[in-house]
Amino acid sequence: MDLRCASINCHTSNTNAAEEIEMKIVDAKVIVCCPGRNFVTLKITTDDGVTGLGDATLNGRELAVASYLKDHVCPLLIGRDPQKIEDTWQYLYRGAYWRRGPVTMTAIAAIDMALWDIKGKLAGMPVYQLLGGKSRDGVMVYGHANGRDHEEAVDAVHQHIEEGFKAIRVQSGVPGLAKTYGVGKGKGFYEPAEKGLPPEEPWDTSLYLRHTPELFRKVREAVGFDYHLLHDAHHRLTPIEAGRLGKDLEPYRMFWVEDATPAENQEAFRLIRQHTTTPLAVGEIFNSIWDCKDLISEQLVDYIRSTIVHAGGITHVRRIADFAALYQVRTGFHGATDLSPVCMAAAVNFGMWVPNFGIQELMPHTPLTDEVFPHNYRYEDGYLVMDDVPGLGVDINEELAAKYPYERAYLPVARLRDGSMWNW
Repeated sequence: MDLRCASINCHTSNTNAAEEIEMKIVDAKVIVCCPGRNFVTLKITTDDGVTGLGDATLNGRELAVASYLKDHVCPLLIGRDPQKIEDTWQYLYRGAYWRRGPVTMTAIAAIDMALWDIKGKLAGMPVYQLLGGKSRDGVMVYGHANGRDHEEAVDAVHQHIEEGFKAIRVQSGVPGLAKTYGVGKGKGFYEPAEKGLPPEEPWDTSLYLRHTPELFRKVREAVGFDYHLLHDAHHRLTPIEAGRLGKDLEPYRMFWVEDATPAENQEAFRLIRQHTTTPLAVGEIFNSIWDCKDLISEQLVDYIRSTIVHAGGITHVRRIADFAALYQVRTGFHGATDLSPVCMAAAVNFGMWVPNFGIQELMPHTPLTDEVFPHNYRYEDGYLVMDDVPGLGVDINEELAAKYPYERAYLPVARLRDGSMWNW
């Protein structure tokens, strides 16, 4: 699906006629494709022929963002100076009147990424150089080890260690539940989104709380304490249940417990902090600094997971990271396959620079996705590294992308055993 808003259709200039502009945006194209899963990509072209890419993928709501870009935002870009990244960000955020929200912030993020990509190409530098240069040589990542039972999960941890991972997220099936978050239908591979309408999955908190500490006891007995272990509760617990889980996991020295409870009420994390010293991570579904302001300033979390694609792009996430640094909160960006390689390239550039980096999630894309989005970053011995190339270091094969049109897909929903809706 190719949704284009070019200068031929948008004659109105969005700049002061008296202002001389060295460069103009002449084309903004939205590309929707599904090389295994759905991605929304924005491609901006300048009058000098320089192009930039941005990720606009919002899992399960992809076409909403594509429409927002095509119908409402792309016309505003034509004639603007692509070098004015900050002004464009403010224009799109403050000028929309209805601020924030996943659709708006994802659309802004796509534009922001594309403009940073263009600026890097104009400067002949990687984006991390424009941000201030490298703070590290590689970005430490964690992989996903999952199993249908404890033994299979332990085997998956061993496999990740053999592949060089220094940090590993561990999830396993829960006895008594037919399906559990983080565990695929078969051994090893896990992809949460499914084609068609949302599947429904059962949940029982008491079973989970009995099962999970035992899982990590077995993992530590099998591999020792030389590797970082992470776990994702995926918003399923109340604050006091999260406090209990954190306390039960303390002997196993977790790197973090992620999304222990829904964070709409930021104060909920105060209760968790009262009961455990297990580090906490949250924020992959946040859209702005306002979603995490109190969590950070009151030091209720240890890692912020807001993604570049869903939190307004590099420009806004940099503000979140700088604010977090004041309180010794580190980054731990979401990095599942619902982000395209464009966003991952932006995340690697950002992670190379950001002083208060913590860790980066890595859920590898399929070979087909990598073929549609050729990129410069690569995995080496537990880290993502990249060469010194201008811009973000990622491209899109539009001809190949066109062969894989959009296919409706959704993340699951969860219900308790009595049929009540729960947090997936």
